[in-house]
Amino acid sequence: MKRIKPRTETFRGASGNKLVGDVYGSGPHAVFLLHGGGQTRHAFAEAAQRLAAAGWTAITFDQRGHGDSEWPADGAYSFLNFGEDAATLAATLTDRFGSPPVVIGASLGGGAALVAEGQAAKAGLPPRFFAIVLVDVTPRFDLEGANKIVGFMAERVREGFASIEEAADAVADYLPHRPRPKSFDGLKKNLRLGQDGRWRWHWDPRFVDGRTPVHIAREVSEEMRVEAARTLRIPALLVRGASSELVSEENAREFLALSPHTKMVDVAGARHMVAGDRNDVFSDAIIEFLAGLQRKAEKASL
Repeated sequence: MKRIKPRTETFRGASGNKLVGDVYGSGPHAVFLLHGGGQTRHAFAEAAQRLAAAGWTAITFDQRGHGDSEWPADGAYSFLNFGEDAATLAATLTDRFGSPPVVIGASLGGGAALVAEGQAAKAGLPPRFFAIVLVDVTPRFDLEGANKIVGFMAERVREGFASIEEAADAVADYLPHRPRPKSFDGLKKNLRLGQDGRWRWHWDPRFVDGRTPVHIAREVSEEMRVEAARTLRIPALLVRGASSELVSEENAREFLALSPHTKMVDVAGARHMVAGDRNDVFSDAIIEFLAGLQRKAEKASL
């Protein structure tokens, strides 16, 4: 597969906040990818390459407070805030391409997209997206697993690391199932070097310890996601890590009961970070799903 060099562009979120995206390819239809909490747009780089090669324009975004995107002055990082950004990006891409985009969201990104679609249905508005792909996220998920993830993120959020090697050791301890990479290039994209010489995660610490952190009002956020699943009107795919520490089989079954038309793929050998654990299987599942939607659309136009 020929590698595509992305174009980096600046977009705007719901509050006018700057959002940075990498644009891959030049297909007639858009798909945008929203990473999980604590990640950056680079987490979806390989999947975007595959999507562009399949004829899509794929755009990976740094969500608010992450990567090169703006840290909101008010430190607003609730699920609703991220959902409002997803809705705003969808409107921007709909204007640019003439039709609603597909959204692919991992964990936080998937929850944000689900909330955005649910809020549109609640307001009696047309769907925000043409289709939605949720990567290891369901309306309800395992709180113990979620707390473990937030705990890892918060543990060194202010202190940081003395070196890249120290950060790599922390990641290896947290993800013992994943082979340790030979290069630190990928890890560097998720870290920033401070003036004090210490490396810190490439996201706003207020995301987990501010006045409006992502885990605030969990019951309210959960109910919003449940209602969004119940009213979901667009084609949907759940890609679950078969060994996920966040989304159990029970969580997945409940989601499919709420949204019977949703399809599901279990990715063997993958935990919560599906794209990082098994990017090949992950990308294949998404491309097959989207190709099926294209075939249906072409048949319907005949």
